[in-house]
Amino acid sequence: MDQDNLQQADDKSEELRQLIRQTLDEYIRAQQHRSEPSYKAELVEERKRRETLEQRLNQLVEENRQARSAAEEAERFSQIRAELQKLGVAKVDLAFRAVKDDIVRTEDGRLVAKNQDGKRFEDFLQGFVQENPELLPARIAGGAGTPNSAREAGQGTGSGIDLDKIKAGMNPEELERVRQEISRIATRTLRGA
Repeated sequence: MDQDNLQQADDKSEELRQLIRQTLDEYIRAQQHRSEPSYKAELVEERKRRETLEQRLNQLVEENRQARSAAEEAERFSQIRAELQKLGVAKVDLAFRAVKDDIVRTEDGRLVAKNQDGKRFEDFLQGFVQENPELLPARIAGGAGTPNSAREAGQGTGSGIDLDKIKAGMNPEELERVRQEISRIATRTLRGA
């Protein structure tokens, strides 16, 4: 009987253990079930935050790319204009509009003429200016009656006359000097000098 009692006690003990395990498993499941909605809500919220941050990052990357592109284009335009000025072009804006699309930046950062087999942009611009001399300043400044140089304008008196200083009620000595200068220029013009 002792053995039967021991066997029954072991069976009851095993049943009790299983009952306790089942109770604990049910309790743990119930706790997980209660906490799952909060975990799921946190996960959904965290996913939304991550997606928002990824979108913002992509926007910033695109803005950065556009800013770099604009800066590179501004630098390219500046170099083209500077070279045109260096070549003596009087109508820089007009020449710039004509050639800006023909000059591109290579991968190594150099400016070259597009469709010219990598021809340096300086050489391309020089050829363009030679082909379009109307962009250069006029060779003969002025017209009939204009002194050939500033030095000739002041000959005889040692200085030129400022037209803005001629006015009514001038100092008589200044007025006489202006009259003499006008007379000298008129005489020279009539002689064809």
